[in-house]
Amino acid sequence: MSGKRNDEVVESWLRGEKARSHNGNLRSDGINLFSYNLRIGYRAKSGTTVAADYTSPGGSFHSVTTSCHVGKVRWRADHVMHPTVFENSVFPE
Repeated sequence: MSGKRNDEVVESWLRGEKARSHNGNLRSDGINLFSYNLRIGYRAKSGTTVAADYTSPGGSFHSVTTSCHVGKVRWRADHVMHPTVFENSVFPE
């Protein structure tokens, strides 16, 4: 799995594929999407995607890079959740 651009990692995650960015900061295991080691997205078996809004306006700023990653995902995901709701939701593997 060679390094991809961040937008390519997001596209891979939306299709349920594994991918990682050239520096490994954004990665997908096919189900979950991670910024560093923080899960910022989940993809259900149905293909429905959920993103957590880890940005300053979203209520849970982590880093500038994570905010950029979320920005690439937020407008593509089917649902966007407040980070507290996302963290306390049970997503089946």
